[in-house]
Formats: sequence, C-alpha cells, structure tokens
Amino acid sequence: MNLPSFQVMLEHFGIAVAAVTGVLAARGKKIDLFGVLVLALVTAFGGGTVRDLLVGDLPVFWLKNHAYLLNAVLTALVSFFVARRWQFPEQVLQVADAIALALFTMVGVRKGLHMNFHPGSAVLLGVVTGVAGGILRDVLIGEVPMVFRSVIRLYATAALAGSSLFVGLCYLGVTEDLAAQAGLLMVLLLRLAGIRWRLTLPEFEEQPSPRKD
Repeated sequence: MNLPSFQVMLEHFGIAVAAVTGVLAARGKKIDLFGVLVLALVTAFGGGTVRDLLVGDLPVFWLKNHAYLLNAVLTALVSFFVARRWQFPEQVLQVADAIALALFTMVGVRKGLHMNFHPGSAVLLGVVTGVAGGILRDVLIGEVPMVFRSVIRLYATAALAGSSLFVGLCYLGVTEDLAAQAGLLMVLLLRLAGIRWRLTLPEFEEQPSPRKD
C-alpha cells in the first residue's frame, strides 16, 4: 500500500523516538547492548506489528522497508552510548514516550482510514498502534505496562481522544495532513497535561473489608 509522504515521515520519527524510549527504559536494569537493542526494536515496532497482524497487512510494515529497521537500530545504538554517559531525569522517558504515543497513534488511525475500515475501528487501530509497543517493552523488563498504571496519567485516553479528533476532522472535510497534526497535538497535550497536573480518570476505590464480629 502506497502511503503519503507525511505518513512515512510520521512513522520514521515515531520509530526513532520509540527506540529512544526503549533504551531509556532499560537503564538501571543491568541489560547488555543486545538486550537494549531488543527492547528498542520491540518498542519501535510492537504497536505497528500488532496493528498489521490485526488487519492482515502482511508482511508487517518494517519487513517491507529496511529503512525502518535501520532507523531503529542506529537510533538505539546512539541513544545507548549517550545514556551511558549522561544521566537523564525520569521525566525524559515520560516525555519521549508521550511523543512516540502521539506519532504512532496518528500513523495507526490514518492507516485504518486508508484501508477503508469503519471510523470506530480506525480509532481503535490508532490506540493499539500507540500503546502496544510500550506494553510489550514494559512486560519484557518485568514492569506493569504504563497504560495500566494509575500513576501514568491519561495514556490510552489521550490516544483515543487524538484518534477521534482526527477522524472527526476528516469527515468534516479537513485535509488528512492537517487533521493528523491536530490529532497529534491533542494526544501530546493531553498526555503532557496529565503528567504535569496529575490528571486521571475516575477509578474504583478500594472497598473496605467487612467487619468480623
């Protein structure tokens, strides 16, 4: 499937940022260079791979174009040696992950519309593309995935909102590129606002244990 150049640019940028988050997530885990590369590749390609398997677009996107793999490997190698030399604050990982979430969400929802899926299905594909790579990364390093942690603010919610905005603008006649930029900004702003002001969705409170007389 021939995708617009803007879509390819989003994928390359998202892959690079996601590879960086994979490297930063490995910090302090006593993982060697090979393991770090695996984490970077899983983070960069996990969401898109799950998406392509779901829609039957095979081989998956990074097997069709070796430039994606080259991008991820080179970015991961550079990030690994930079991260070994300089200590980055924890928020660097969260911000980088927010950027990757926004980019991959737009890639997924656009691909869903290009493949003529129902708008609702396209929105869900955007969310899956945005969050699946991070889920796989966190599982591999033995942590609860970010999307399931209550302290990680507005994660999948931001992806859902950005995907919905994109689809809505497209059906209002806005060009895809402009709608994608608006959707990307929505995801990024919601995610960063959640981090900055600790915004969360309502959650069930723990029920008190019944008294035993």
